[in-house]
Amino acid sequence: MAERQEQAASDAVLTRIGQVVMLHHGGDREEARSRLLDLWAEVGEAGDALHRCTLAHYLADTQDDPQDELAWDLRALSAAEERGAPLSLRGLFPSLHLNLAADYVKLGRDEAARSHLRRARDAAGTLADDGYGDGVWAAIGRLEMRLGD
Repeated sequence: MAERQEQAASDAVLTRIGQVVMLHHGGDREEARSRLLDLWAEVGEAGDALHRCTLAHYLADTQDDPQDELAWDLRALSAAEERGAPLSLRGLFPSLHLNLAADYVKLGRDEAARSHLRRARDAAGTLADDGYGDGVWAAIGRLEMRLGD
């Protein structure tokens, strides 16, 4: 019973994150950032790795400063790499490394970008042959072309 309640609470947090992401995709970046930061404070630095990874991943997308975007993407990767993190987070590694590569390009740090792009490509073998996987592969290819790789 307690396990089911914990799962329901977890799903509620993910649902709330999804609602805020829809707000962001609707064009309200500032409000989305504010609500995601509120959720981040609620989940806390020691909270569930899936929640922290997901929140940090989406918080990165709401940042105006590329350095802030990088900091949130690094938090997302850190949560995904934690000992005891759900194995399902491993499926996010291609996207997480791709985001970091893009962050480093924005900051003019091409070698760091190439390093994360290689890691994204290496991890992309785990992607399903579906729209998400195809999109990540396409983004890897575009960034490789941009970097001249």
